[in-house]
Amino acid sequence: MDYMTIAEASGKWGLSARRIQVLCAQGRIPGTERLGYCWAIPKNATKPTDARIKNGKYIGSSRKSREGTSTMTGTNSTEDMK
Repeated sequence: MDYMTIAEASGKWGLSARRIQVLCAQGRIPGTERLGYCWAIPKNATKPTDARIKNGKYIGSSRKSREGTSTMTGTNSTEDMK
């Protein structure tokens, strides 16, 4: 299997070298291997998709969780506040 370096992947995908290092460390680029302090990325690897939230909906953020906690009294229920 042929491999490319971080610098080659950076030029190919238009990402910074540091971002590609982070993606490799997170396991988001399949087939990568760590060789000492360097990463070996398969030449046929595709650019990982952007995992940022784009629809405005955050994981774990629901009406129940927003209304259920009170920082003033230390209670976890809106019933206690009435």
